[in-house]
Order: sequence, then structure tokens, then C-alpha cells
Amino acid sequence: MLICGVDEAGRGPLAGSVYAAAVILDVNNPIDGLADSKKLSEKKRDFLSAEIKQKALAWGIASCTCQEIDEINILQASLLAMKRAIEAMQAQFNVVPHMGEILVQVDGNKTPKISLPCEAIIKGDSKVQAISAASILAKVARDAELYELDKQYPQYGFAKHKGYPSPAHLLALQAHGICPQHRLSYAPVRVLLV
Repeated sequence: MLICGVDEAGRGPLAGSVYAAAVILDVNNPIDGLADSKKLSEKKRDFLSAEIKQKALAWGIASCTCQEIDEINILQASLLAMKRAIEAMQAQFNVVPHMGEILVQVDGNKTPKISLPCEAIIKGDSKVQAISAASILAKVARDAELYELDKQYPQYGFAKHKGYPSPAHLLALQAHGICPQHRLSYAPVRVLLV
């Protein structure tokens, strides 16, 4: 039985996409230092992300845009990003395993609508190595997007706060208004639409 770990990154920020990753680790090619991405330094996450992509049996990363988040809400967008990540991971297999050969384990208490057997594990990113690996890939991919957004919209400081509602971000919103990458359904952004 192969375990496919799935996690997301970026539910709380006011800007940017929500990302998800799906990872099947290779038991014969272990990776040292896997942990919940929030407990690792950015340098360590970047290092592990490259190692996961190199050593995992299969992996996939996907996202939902801020427009999709506004249309279907952040929970549904997170689950949709997870479904897309699982599909991207499955596309990497040279020989597609049979349905019963993969068990998807998702961090949290909700599961995406997929055809594979799937279970939710609360605090899974600190209990299941494959979920830890997925949390790292999702976080690194999301941070990369925010560094790009910082180049496009330097006035918001996305490289520093990654879109989270920090005091600096809230001040920048007040000073500059919203940009096309802000989530309009989030209260601190929504109040500026009036």
C-alpha cells in the first residue's frame, strides 16, 4: 500500500493563490528532517523541497487562484487544489497503480472529492512523513508565487509577509488599495471595496 500525503498552504493570507501538494515517498529512499513546514526555516524547506522532488516516487503541486477562492470559498478552493495536486501526482506514474494500492492521507478534517481511498488526519503534517513532505512542497511553491507578486506589486511587501494580514500588509492596503491578487472575499480586503 502506497501512502499519498496531501497538504495545503495559504488558507489565511489576504492575497495570492492557495497551494496544495501530494507526495508518495519512496520507503527505499528515505529523506531526513521531514517535519511540518511551519516548523522549518525557509532555507531548510527549500533544501528539502528539492530532495523530495528528487527522491519521491511521485509528487504533484497545484493551486487555486484568488478569483477561484472568492467564487467558491477558501475551504472548497483548498480541497480543489488538493484534488488537482493528486491528479498531477498520478500523472507522474509511469505505470498507474491500481485503486487499492494508494491510500491518500490529508492533513486536517476534510477530504477532497477523489476516486482514491482517502482519510483526513488532524495534525497529519506532524504525524505522517508523506504529509510533512506535501506541506513543504506546497509552502515552497506558494512562497515562490509571493516573491513573484512582490516584484509586480512592491508596495505591498509580499516577500516579507507572504500575503498574511500583518500590520505592514494592512497599512499597505490602506495606503495603496487592493491589487488584482487580493482575495476580495476576505474581510480586511472586502471593507476596502465599499
